[in-house]
Amino acid sequence: MSRVALVVGISGITGSNLAQELVKQGWITYGLARNPYISMEGLQPIAADLLNPESLAAALVSISPTQVFFTSWTRMHTEAENIRVNAAMVRNLLNALAPKKSVQHMALVTGLKHYLGPFEAYAQQGFLPETPLREEQPRLDIENFYYAQEDEVYAAAVRDGFTWSVHRPHTVIGKAVGNQMNLGTTLAVYAAICHETGRPFQFPGSEAQWNGLSDVTDARVLAKHLVWASTTEGARNEAFNIVNGDYFRWKWLWPRLATWFGVEAMGFDRTIRPLEVEIANDAPVWREITERHGLLEPDLDKLASAWHTDLDLGRPIEVMTDMSKSRKLGFLEYQSTEDSFFDLFTQLRTDRLIP
Repeated sequence: MSRVALVVGISGITGSNLAQELVKQGWITYGLARNPYISMEGLQPIAADLLNPESLAAALVSISPTQVFFTSWTRMHTEAENIRVNAAMVRNLLNALAPKKSVQHMALVTGLKHYLGPFEAYAQQGFLPETPLREEQPRLDIENFYYAQEDEVYAAAVRDGFTWSVHRPHTVIGKAVGNQMNLGTTLAVYAAICHETGRPFQFPGSEAQWNGLSDVTDARVLAKHLVWASTTEGARNEAFNIVNGDYFRWKWLWPRLATWFGVEAMGFDRTIRPLEVEIANDAPVWREITERHGLLEPDLDKLASAWHTDLDLGRPIEVMTDMSKSRKLGFLEYQSTEDSFFDLFTQLRTDRLIP
């Protein structure tokens, strides 16, 4: 029986890399987004609004997926609004698919805010969680749209008889233009601006992040993890952390990133220097750089998400993630984090998005 995948959020880092992996493995692959028309051989794009049930019903009328991969979210001004909107997106999709009775497995991508708290209270809710973060750690007693999304999946799984998996990556490193959480590309753009203007490549975050241990998730590893969980008996109805498999300290990695771009690395100097402030006036500078080098995206805001990078690098604790649960079940993929960044930078340069 053919495996038919529906990737929700195809234009994002996770969704686009997942679709590439599915197509490579021979899946029939549909990609859903409001504007899904990305160039990918073997992908069948679907335009639909997750907040519009009529739009979803019309777009999915002839599609009966066996596996659904939900990688999308919308940022709102408060966590209460995040909960209302992002839970509705999951609920509307599963309600639209329910009459088909085709779905065998639903994979939901969330993240480490499951353990750290939402953006409004990011690691500041009165305690610091134990690290490495482990899947058995309980939910926080605080509003969190990840929990609301999970609950929608759990309820629909009982109603419709499919299995599920929840995937919790750390910061995802990979290419996507216009993504709301894009640390790798944000740092690449910042480094390119530093190179062109002669400014130092200043670490923007906290002392805890500079000196402490951390990890990240390569989008390609996350894609393999999603496919693995959706096709592995022992991985059904489980939540999983997913990271590269190595640990690093930013004080080790930062100079290496600077060397790749040929800029001067400046480390933590006892002051958090938010990147959102550092590049606040650089939109005209970036436009000039793109014109000079013939780059394809002159809009700085479509490449850089400084607010998210500041949240990640400004946390008051070191953050690393335990992968034992997946390893015990047979998922053994590993990715060098240094190479994750360098591969991304090379791709961005090849695609004429950075000089």
